[in-house]
Amino acid sequence: MSETDITITSGAVTLRGSLTGSAASPGRAALLISGSGPIDRDSNAKRLSINVMRQIATHLSADGVASLRYDKRGVGESQGEYLSSGFLDNIADARAALEVLRSRPEVDPDQIVVIGHSEGALIASALAVDEHLAGVVLLAGAAQNGEEVLRWQARQIAPTLPRPVRWLLKLTRQDIVRTQTKRLERIKASTEDVIRIQFVRLNAKWFREFMTFEPAEALRKAAVPVLAVTGSKDIQVDPADVGVMELAVPSPFTGHVIDDVTHLLRREPGPASLRTYKKQARRPIDGQILELLTDWIVAQSDSVLRDRPGG
Repeated sequence: MSETDITITSGAVTLRGSLTGSAASPGRAALLISGSGPIDRDSNAKRLSINVMRQIATHLSADGVASLRYDKRGVGESQGEYLSSGFLDNIADARAALEVLRSRPEVDPDQIVVIGHSEGALIASALAVDEHLAGVVLLAGAAQNGEEVLRWQARQIAPTLPRPVRWLLKLTRQDIVRTQTKRLERIKASTEDVIRIQFVRLNAKWFREFMTFEPAEALRKAAVPVLAVTGSKDIQVDPADVGVMELAVPSPFTGHVIDDVTHLLRREPGPASLRTYKKQARRPIDGQILELLTDWIVAQSDSVLRDRPGG
């Protein structure tokens, strides 16, 4: 698998990424957009390395699909400051990366798909209005606004906490959902890019923009085919949102909820819980998801080629 270092200019910020090559030139390609947090081009953070985008890039390359992935602002080799960056800044960065990918000689600009995971899926939803894309893939994506997602997460995660923690919370009369609500209200009332809550610095600008972004509204304007894949054991986004997306998207839509797959795109036979994330991260992405990706991308690419004059 060959890789080329790539520079992306987004406004006043320079981002760094990797272009993973393919056998065909010019040919199919994908822009890979990672999830939330201080994540590098491979979807890794300091506390948890999940390698989602590196694994996807490797798999796509083996099937003749080039891909571009990049470090977020203030992470890895990219410039900028992560904490002061907003959700809309991340969308702007993805658009800049897309233009770089289109300009590459080994890439057919008509055969590009965008693949986003988690927050990246929301960003991909915003890019789905681009008629020059061959398609958009939403992995563990949400159809609700960010505030509803955060409230849903709190309700799902609370019962999965270790029993001693739940006992302590009950003893101290703390309610995770109520605490989350208070925290979100304080963030919404803020005006600074970065604030402190309980001695922790938070990227308030990102939270405010994330909470008001309506992915379903963006998807109602989709001009390209959309593939949505979520695991049945995802406790960070509601698997039922795949059905909401299907109702929203006016263009060709394919949706899958994969049994026993979590937000990390790994298969987990046991109960859905954040406590198993580190164990899950040591395993590869579910093979069914990777095959769905490849089959769908090839189908969209073939459709583009057939629609060309003389195709």
